[in-house]
Amino acid sequence: MGSSCFAFFGILLLCTCSASPPNFVLLFADDLGFGDLGCYGHPSSLTPNLDRLAAEGLRFTDFYSTCPVCSPSRASLLTGRYQTRSGIYPGVLYPGSIGGLPLNETTIAEVLRPLGYATAVIGKWHLGLGHNGMFLPTKQGFDHFLGIPYSHDMGPCKNLTCFPPDIKCYGVCDINTVTVPLMQNEVIKQQPVNFLDLERSYSDFATNFITTSVEKKQPFFLYYPSHHTHYPQYAGIGAAGRSLRGPFGDSLLEFDNTVGHLMATLERTGVINNTLVFFTSDNGPELMRMSRGGNAGPLKCGKGTTYEGGMREPAIAYWPGIIKPGVTHEMASTLDILPTLARLAGAELPQVMLDGVDMTDILVKQGKSKREAMIFYPVDPSEKYGLFAVRLGKYKAHFYTQGAFHSSTTPDKDCPETAVFKAHDPPLIFDLEADPCEHYALPVDTPDIQSVLQQVKTVKEQFESSMVFGESQVAKGTDPNLEPCCNPECSPKPSCCQC
Repeated sequence: MGSSCFAFFGILLLCTCSASPPNFVLLFADDLGFGDLGCYGHPSSLTPNLDRLAAEGLRFTDFYSTCPVCSPSRASLLTGRYQTRSGIYPGVLYPGSIGGLPLNETTIAEVLRPLGYATAVIGKWHLGLGHNGMFLPTKQGFDHFLGIPYSHDMGPCKNLTCFPPDIKCYGVCDINTVTVPLMQNEVIKQQPVNFLDLERSYSDFATNFITTSVEKKQPFFLYYPSHHTHYPQYAGIGAAGRSLRGPFGDSLLEFDNTVGHLMATLERTGVINNTLVFFTSDNGPELMRMSRGGNAGPLKCGKGTTYEGGMREPAIAYWPGIIKPGVTHEMASTLDILPTLARLAGAELPQVMLDGVDMTDILVKQGKSKREAMIFYPVDPSEKYGLFAVRLGKYKAHFYTQGAFHSSTTPDKDCPETAVFKAHDPPLIFDLEADPCEHYALPVDTPDIQSVLQQVKTVKEQFESSMVFGESQVAKGTDPNLEPCCNPECSPKPSCCQC
């Protein structure tokens, strides 16, 4: 990196001159495993655009989400706080959920907006709809929203087309609920959504957002939480049948194509050298779907579990001229994105307990992480049991383990739901550098491991003493009247909700 780049970066951090503030594009895949991308070793995935970002940017090997399912991991990403603080637990939110991400939580968009940033989200929200759309992105700091307010399997999909010319979606998804809507800001634009055109709509919307922001000389934050590669997979004509990996691979390719379109727009508008692009995933692969469920690579288990395969994710940071190409083995998390973007933009941090740390040194210097530990909560956290596992340095200690139906079908007996809740005293401890697969628990009767366990227990006690559980938003239940319907006066519901 030349001296001019260092100078430019220093200017950005100090915010003392007229240089344009950096733009941010945050890409968030769905149910994508550690081993699903070509750049992470998958032999048949076709992901040329993400692979290019990895080759020319910084690829993480030890990057974590905060939960092995959707809604909680998204809450943590956008707030820099564990989901237990914001109340997005247990499990996920549904179309008729009464609760949602509390409005007193501060999102990345709300951190950046006071500095004049344009903010937009395209794709999967899954942080609540609520009464009169009170939890939608436009109520949480985003100027624009085009997407589905929850997971795209949360509606009947049996008769919908997922692949051209008219290949129906694999499986039945949820039934006895409204068909999945496409919303623009707070208005339903289409119901049911047309999966074959959805990615093109997102790409066009994002292109327009970036172009308009550049024309206005306005810095921007674009958040793209993709539906890919969550079940049921879908893809339009640009990707269907074009991968070697079947429907899952086609879905992944379509996501990668959209990434390529976004990168082309950044280049065409001349802002690519002033834009940080960050990619990761919400949780591990849904192994119960077998070849349609993703791949955790060498990691143990997948979605729904607190093993590495459930929460350790692929992650890539790309910023030409600022981030040198390479690989980092430093520990980092989705929690760290909010404080990092705030630092780079010169924004003030929310005056609340944050669990994220600034990872600017990792990105710019390939330096050391400020993160000392990673906390692993299950899908259904409770104050009674607290955290399930702690990673401290290269060691990970499991105080409790439990399988999940999301990770069934794998031959590993620890992964499926038949692996019932089990307490471990002393905890199971693994050296993740020597054994990232968590196959070989270390003997705990040696002096060095006894010392590690004591350090881990100290971290656990200190963390749990600081944790105040927020009121569970999921436990507020559901109300069918809150399910989005483009024709609210129609009958009979939910089948009449079509437009």
